Amino acid sequence: MLTLYTFGDSILDCRWYNDAGLDPGQLLVRNDDRLFPEFRGHDLLSRGPARLDHRAVDGATVASLPAQVRNLDPSGPSVAMLTVGGNDLLQGLLIDPGPGIERFGVALDAFVHALLIRPVLIGNVYDPTFGNDALDFTGVEPGLARASLRRLNSAIAAVAVRHGTLVDLHAHFLGGEPGWFTRTIEPSLRGASEIRRCFLHLMPTV
Repeated sequence: MLTLYTFGDSILDCRWYNDAGLDPGQLLVRNDDRLFPEFRGHDLLSRGPARLDHRAVDGATVASLPAQVRNLDPSGPSVAMLTVGGNDLLQGLLIDPGPGIERFGVALDAFVHALLIRPVLIGNVYDPTFGNDALDFTGVEPGLARASLRRLNSAIAAVAVRHGTLVDLHAHFLGGEPGWFTRTIEPSLRGASEIRRCFLHLMPTV
């Protein structure tokens, strides 16, 4: 049986933000054919036995990732999904001159290097403003905020090159629409499905 593990923040732990109570990991394991007929027959259970071990936590930062692997004892075929960094930006890295994002990259590298699961698919941080400065909600000068987002996503990409595979949520969501979000930055039900879309084609077969 394939086990899908989710680690990180509300990009993967967003069931609280939609009435269906669904997040990307759930949709990857078992699609809701009524809500998303496009994905009928394109979930992990359509390929064989699969289950979800959901460990991502809304609000997580890179510093809180180690707590998510407590009592982790993977056996058999498995794949890990990881998203982190958005909360780190909002908690200070949007205005970081450099060292903070460097420390973020070091901490993320250490976590993924030690993770007992392979393959690991690492999503970068999306931009809920779709690149439109008029939609900025951070209170930080948009040019500075975008530069920090680019540097943080570069740090995530570097970790993915060394230890896993990058999932470019940022690029996909730039072509999205406001309905993909709720509460400004959280994935809506449609957003959860779009995150699922980005990870789906990278899922291994057993």
